[in-house]
Amino acid sequence: MYIFNNITIVLLLSFLINTYQYLRVDALDNEPLPVVLWHGMGDSCCFSFSLGKIKNIIENEIPGVYVKSIKIGNDVVEDVMNSYFKNVNEQINEVCRDLSNDDKLKNGYNAIGFSQGGQFLRAIAQRCPTPQMKNLISLGGQHQGVYGLPNCGSIHHPLCDYLRKMLNYGAYTKFVQSRLVQAEYWHDPLQEDEYKKNSAFLADINNELIVNKTYKENLQRLNRLVLVLFENDTMVQPRESEWFGFYKPGQSVELQTLQQSQLYKEDRLGLNKMDNNGKIHFLSVMGNHLQFTNHWFNETIIQNYLL
Repeated sequence: MYIFNNITIVLLLSFLINTYQYLRVDALDNEPLPVVLWHGMGDSCCFSFSLGKIKNIIENEIPGVYVKSIKIGNDVVEDVMNSYFKNVNEQINEVCRDLSNDDKLKNGYNAIGFSQGGQFLRAIAQRCPTPQMKNLISLGGQHQGVYGLPNCGSIHHPLCDYLRKMLNYGAYTKFVQSRLVQAEYWHDPLQEDEYKKNSAFLADINNELIVNKTYKENLQRLNRLVLVLFENDTMVQPRESEWFGFYKPGQSVELQTLQQSQLYKEDRLGLNKMDNNGKIHFLSVMGNHLQFTNHWFNETIIQNYLL
């Protein structure tokens, strides 16, 4: 009788453990995928009127979701300042460590980048494949860089061209490239060789000089790359950069699409394969830079890419 009771207890415990493990796995499978946010220039992780509001919207629409809004620095003031003056590659390294150490992200996550946060999160996808980014949603990200000042694109004034030339004069020096965030994705189509050789960030993640196979392979692991262009954008010049378009090399007037670019034709990032497989979604929305309604964000982004 004593032996029988021990055997019974062992079998019962084994049954309970196996049942718990099954239920636990099933529960994990039903948990919503976490969402990582990265803000744009002059913004912060947590302002109630910007990404703090976005975080609340996502949490309200997806009960139980874990939303992580990236902060670079000890507080929101440092976070804002670092969006201008902290070396982008250092930021990427810091965020890579942060994400890899976050146990809540170990089964993967979706990511939404706002403005320059779009290309920064793409760098995360290419350089830091663990944990795995599933979908990358870029809202107004400048994936081919910028060549113009905010609000100058719609104003044909000599001052805009003058300021642009002045910025370009020092944009590719080591000093500026290591200290000014926006210079690290400044793309001068009149000096393509200079850009490719001395751009500390954008030329690297776009495989401009050499083809980094790891970058290429990691990017293609995304389920979807969602590129959102703002049709009335006066902040990003040219706005087509939000769809990986840019000026044709050697001039700054005529534009080309991603599909017309050497980046695409030479398969430097695998974007042509992703495009042909339906992994790249080109979306557009009326409005200026990052101007969208809660309804549009819910119906277009949350319902289609986060659930």
